[in-house]
Amino acid sequence: MRSSTRTSAIALAFAIVSPSLLFAQAAKAPAKPATAAAKPAAKSKEPLVEFEMMTWPEVKAAMEGGKTTALFYTGGTEQRGPQNVNGGHTLMGKETVKAIALRLGNAIAMPVLPYTPNNASKDLPGTIGLTPEILSTILERLSEQAIQTGFKNVVLMGDHGGGQPAAYKVVADKLEAKYAPQGIHVFFCDEVYAKAQGDFDKWLKDNGFPVSSHAGIPDTSEMLYLGGQAWTREELIKTAVGDTLPRGATRDPNVPRVNNGISGDARKSSRELGKKAFDNKVDYAVRQIKTFIPN
Repeated sequence: MRSSTRTSAIALAFAIVSPSLLFAQAAKAPAKPATAAAKPAAKSKEPLVEFEMMTWPEVKAAMEGGKTTALFYTGGTEQRGPQNVNGGHTLMGKETVKAIALRLGNAIAMPVLPYTPNNASKDLPGTIGLTPEILSTILERLSEQAIQTGFKNVVLMGDHGGGQPAAYKVVADKLEAKYAPQGIHVFFCDEVYAKAQGDFDKWLKDNGFPVSSHAGIPDTSEMLYLGGQAWTREELIKTAVGDTLPRGATRDPNVPRVNNGISGDARKSSRELGKKAFDNKVDYAVRQIKTFIPN
């Protein structure tokens, strides 16, 4: 045992002082076969547009180069049925606001707020929410911080319906009145949520798909498209059906409720539909923001 231990110690010491030996041995070792989990090749480099992924000199340079619009996009932490992760609003929000900033070319995507108006539930433990009043205070503070940083335009928008338009529009109107005389403007972009969602619901109905209001085809498809299995448990989509009332309809008290977090039928969700929903949101936002800030 002593001889073996002494030999091992000598070998280790030699390897430490002679790392070239390790490299030589590694070169002789057979290459491991590639696995299916290998990451795809990196995409071509995109312009930096995410505030939290930039250094302060990069932010300063971007603003001096014309990126003087700050995009505040709110997400949310909310149960999204058995098939979708609770951070769906925030995860989709990050992808959406980044895409909007890239398309606009003169904007920076600010960090997405992960909490919006909602209420927690013991039965469906996936939701953590704020009140509209708290959200209004946060949006006002963040907007004024962006203005103090040097941004000339601030755009408020969100992925979750809670607080819209009460918090967003009220704050935007208040700050617009305060800062417009200084050539600084604050806007509420509502079409990324209300109009994009309403028009996509109409498209689904016209094409024979069931319409839903929460955790149905739009939510599930977009999360599946953007995040795959990490965001959506794809094997559960085939049973992803809950209350199937049309948006705004009155519930029949004699019909038992399916209390699984889904308001609709998500079973026909697909990546293709998710891409369409995502592209709609980005298109609607870019078009509306360009009416606010033409240049």
